[in-house]
Amino acid sequence: MIDSGQLCMNCHNGSNPDAPRVPTAGPDSNEPAIWLSKHGVKADGRTPAANGGCQACHGDASEHLKNPKASHPKSLKHASADEKNEVCTGCHKGGKHMFWAGSAHESRGVACASCHTVHEAHDKARDKETQTEVCFTCHKDKRSELHRPSHHPVLEGEMGCSDCHNPHGSAGTKNLIKDSVNETCYQCHAEKRGPFVHNHQPVTEDCTICHNPHGTIVANMLKYRPPYLCQECHSHTSHPGQLPTLPGSRSTSSSLMGTVGRGCLNCHTNIHGGNSTQNSATAGRFRR
Repeated sequence: MIDSGQLCMNCHNGSNPDAPRVPTAGPDSNEPAIWLSKHGVKADGRTPAANGGCQACHGDASEHLKNPKASHPKSLKHASADEKNEVCTGCHKGGKHMFWAGSAHESRGVACASCHTVHEAHDKARDKETQTEVCFTCHKDKRSELHRPSHHPVLEGEMGCSDCHNPHGSAGTKNLIKDSVNETCYQCHAEKRGPFVHNHQPVTEDCTICHNPHGTIVANMLKYRPPYLCQECHSHTSHPGQLPTLPGSRSTSSSLMGTVGRGCLNCHTNIHGGNSTQNSATAGRFRR
């Protein structure tokens, strides 16, 4: 098989109106821009550049070179998502791509080229500073959440979607890079892992019971403000600081009376868990 890269560009550089244009490495270059990416590293025997150039993905072009109008290589532009992905996964398999088959994106007919700009030197999906705009093309609800006052620094460029998610699929939920929500969070928030003498069950079960990791209007990405968040679970008993009510009393029948005086975090300062014995002389302010 001939090395077709330069031969193809003689027509596909924009000079031939009948040939689809392939981006070039520069305004005065006849080299394809893809050769400036990892696909163009000839020293790496896995790349298209080391395996016949354009033909590595588009198939044998020998007949097309003899008579361009009579024979055409495989056109991936108008191919189905499955056909496009079959070409890509011929090389990109294992590792981060191990769970692609059956993943959320694969099941919804998303093609690799829907996110990746294959023929460009710079692939926005692979750059953490630009990958968010690729993800937001579909995940507009997450863009909105990340614009809320309390959010992870994704828009600031300090982290990217791929720090938590593997878009190619995973063994866990929501395409998370770890097997569970908590294991993903613990990569950065290791101090919340425990084990503690006094564990807070929601913390050991699922961080998103209390937090929305993409952003909220409440500090610390909490879903609701305390005490309302705490009362999602802790609502069945009276509590110090709660105003007493009398059965049948109209003056204390408001549904809001039970929230007066409740400042959970005034006492429970280590809400993720702690090692102090509650209510002991050395525990300070009922620390958990």
